[in-house]
Amino acid sequence: MAVLVSGRGSNLQAIIDGIEAGKINGEIVAVISDKKRAYALKRAEGAGIQTIVIEEDSREAFQRALLDCLSAVDPDLILLAGFMRLLSPAIIQSFPGRIMNIHPSLLPSFPGVQAQRQALEYGVKVTGCTVHFVDEGMDTGPIILQEAVPVLEEDDVDSLSARILEVEHRTYVKAIQLFAQGRLEIEGRRVRILPPAPVKEEIV
Repeated sequence: MAVLVSGRGSNLQAIIDGIEAGKINGEIVAVISDKKRAYALKRAEGAGIQTIVIEEDSREAFQRALLDCLSAVDPDLILLAGFMRLLSPAIIQSFPGRIMNIHPSLLPSFPGVQAQRQALEYGVKVTGCTVHFVDEGMDTGPIILQEAVPVLEEDDVDSLSARILEVEHRTYVKAIQLFAQGRLEIEGRRVRILPPAPVKEEIV
C-alpha cells in the first residue's frame, strides 16, 4: 500500500495499528505527502516506513511527479488519508479500482470540504463516514462501506468531527482488509462484498 497524506495522519496511524494488530494483511511501502511539515510523516518515520515529499508549484507538475512516484512504488492499493488534493485523471486511469478514500459524511450527502459543518448547517440527525473507490469526480466513486454517526443536539464541528473520526478509523481498516482478501468487486456504481473464501481443512 501507498498512503497519501497532507495533515495529522490519524487515519494513517489507524492503518499502521491495524497492520500491527493483524487486522490488515498487508504492508505500507511508502507514505507520500504534498506538505513537508505534515505530522503524518513523523508517524510514518516512527513506524519505519519510507516517506516521500513532493512539492511542486504548478498542479500539472505535481500530478506528473506524483504519478511517477506511484509508478515507481507500484502499490497494489493507494489510500488517501487526509490528502487534500484531487488526483489527476492520468493517476486514476493508471490504478483503476486500486485507489480508496475515506470521507466524513454519508455520501452522496455533503461531498467536498467541511462535510461536518455542512451536516450541522443542514440540520441532519445522522451523518457518518464513507469509504469509496476514487474516480474522476469529487467524492463520487463507488461506495465500499459506510457507518452512521448520530448528530447530537449539543454538537459543534469539533465534537462531531471527533466522533466521526473514531468511526473512520475502524471502517477504513475493515475496507482495506476486504480489499486485501480479494473480497471487493466493482459492478458499475456498486461494490459487491464477496463472502470469505472457505477455509481448507487439513487432512491428517
